[in-house]
Amino acid sequence: MKLNKSWIIAGKDFKIFRKKKRILYALIILPLLLSVGLPLFLISTLESADPGEVAIILNAFSFFYIILAYILPNSLAAYSILGEKIEHSLEPLLATPLTDGELLLGKMIASFLPCVAMIYLGSVIFMALSDVTTGTLYFPNWTMAFILIIAVPLASILSIQLNIIISSRVNDVRTANQLGLLLFIPFIAVYILLTTNMVSLNILNLLIVSAVLLIIDVVLFYINKATFNRDKILTKWK
Repeated sequence: MKLNKSWIIAGKDFKIFRKKKRILYALIILPLLLSVGLPLFLISTLESADPGEVAIILNAFSFFYIILAYILPNSLAAYSILGEKIEHSLEPLLATPLTDGELLLGKMIASFLPCVAMIYLGSVIFMALSDVTTGTLYFPNWTMAFILIIAVPLASILSIQLNIIISSRVNDVRTANQLGLLLFIPFIAVYILLTTNMVSLNILNLLIVSAVLLIIDVVLFYINKATFNRDKILTKWK
């Protein structure tokens, strides 16, 4: 498998994404709204909360970036396969000497890089505004570093792989997006546990979360490897 061929596929998808305003709006607006909105929401809690409670809230807000890493690739990953399938633009790819692995990797790169880049940009804004709002230097810290470097990429890869699998079974991008959000519920459950202080966002718990994400990523990888076949995309995918 040659990486440069996968980059060609990714570059082609980047050009397509730039023309889809709905995808661009979701990619840009959601991270920015979250990164500005969370610190603004924090202002209303500062008067009644003690420093310990503020730390709990900030940690819970930090976990939002793992959730965002799962949500954000939804539209890109679904459209990358299903959108081209619907618009019948996959035929040129089928005529190239690309392997299934090169094609699949290119599609994953195209969804992964823009989402992670926007999450990193949004996290910088969030950390800066949170420090200004609280009047402390709470960020950056090791917890946020772990989230951004390890958990965010793993959550993003999970979302992308799941959407590729779903795209092979449906014929509507909106349906694929909705099905892709099924695993959104466990993420929210963890967030609720964090906000109620039933679970703390420490490195050990982040390791557990990341380990679970990694296991699911590996399982989905083998499922994709077994089911993704470019010669069947147009003829047998229903």
